[in-house]
Amino acid sequence: MRFESFIASRIIRSKPYKNTISSPIIKISILSISMGLIMMIISISSGVGLQKSIEDKVSSFFGHIIISNFQNNSSQSSLNPIVFNQDFYNSNINNKILHIQTVAYKSGVITTESTFEGVVFKGIRKDFNSNNFSKYLVEGKFPNLNDKLTNDVMISEHLSKRLFINLGDKFKTTFFKNGSSLPNERNFKVVGIFKSGLIEFDQIYFLGDIRHIQKMNNWKHDEIGSFELFINNFDEISNISNELYENTSSDLDVFKISDKFPDIFNWIALFDMNILVIVIIMILVGGINMITALLVTILEKTQLIGVLKVLGSKQTSIRNIFISNGVYLISLGLFFGNLIGIGLVLFQKVTGFIKLDPQTYYVSEVPLDLNFTTIILLNLGVLLLCFAMLIIPSFIIGRISPTDSLKIN
Repeated sequence: MRFESFIASRIIRSKPYKNTISSPIIKISILSISMGLIMMIISISSGVGLQKSIEDKVSSFFGHIIISNFQNNSSQSSLNPIVFNQDFYNSNINNKILHIQTVAYKSGVITTESTFEGVVFKGIRKDFNSNNFSKYLVEGKFPNLNDKLTNDVMISEHLSKRLFINLGDKFKTTFFKNGSSLPNERNFKVVGIFKSGLIEFDQIYFLGDIRHIQKMNNWKHDEIGSFELFINNFDEISNISNELYENTSSDLDVFKISDKFPDIFNWIALFDMNILVIVIIMILVGGINMITALLVTILEKTQLIGVLKVLGSKQTSIRNIFISNGVYLISLGLFFGNLIGIGLVLFQKVTGFIKLDPQTYYVSEVPLDLNFTTIILLNLGVLLLCFAMLIIPSFIIGRISPTDSLKIN
């Protein structure tokens, strides 16, 4: 065992050390490190978890990347068709595309005996990513799109309650023709009810057979409104979008889901700044408390420092003794911080104890993302930064004179 480590361990284990005036200060310092790490783990887990949850919900409905015709369309309806057979559809660029679904949209009005509601009908085909969307299906099933044209549709729980339409009920929807005063009417039957938690979508969209839109728009069977692409890694969405743009015809537009809903994605992007501010503040608070604890410990051990200097110990060695002591206290705080922080995250993931308003946060409970790589890096970062902050106050040891510290009153 090195000389510095031996002396540091003796200081830590000594009973007088534990009963001195510095004891409560040291306990507060350890507590500050623990509380800071708990706050950082929870803030990072909740921030990243909320970002991923919202990204997943929006992309489950619209995909990560959308390819459609250039059009100025505030009604959200698909106006100009795209031929189904496109080069990129069969190539799946460098295997970065996980799934492609073909869809079309048409605005309309659902009317019942007591009320009506403006809606957007999302026409889907058998290539719809039902596995990804099934998590939001709360009742019923998906429409069978494999055979002939079907009137079966899925509506949101919000529309179901607002229009008093339940599973198995039929309703009429009126669609307006482009350039014509005569409307199209369709009678649909509810076979499934979904709840995405995104009120902007749940209050207007319902899903059914795309062939209804093809007939109303006089499109051919191989013409659709747009392509919705799902990718493996959301972080690569910009690169894949640019690559797709270069590999599509000039009359097609390629845009990311974040471009379609900029308000939502700009809002969740703010979480990164909030997390960064919390991490910086917690590290500063913990570091300052550790500096205080180290200074108090040095002042209490002036006689020991004097003895070590008289016996020929180098100033660097004495500094390392107290820095090692500080690192031990930091490690102790990190241990309890990890234990409590990870425990709270796991408790929330299992029980969903903390609830949120879905109309404000798009989720009904706090979603947490537990990434152990992030936690390990966070621990290393806290340890290194606090260690660096301990080096400066350790220089006070050089100002302690052996003559003054060993005076006998």
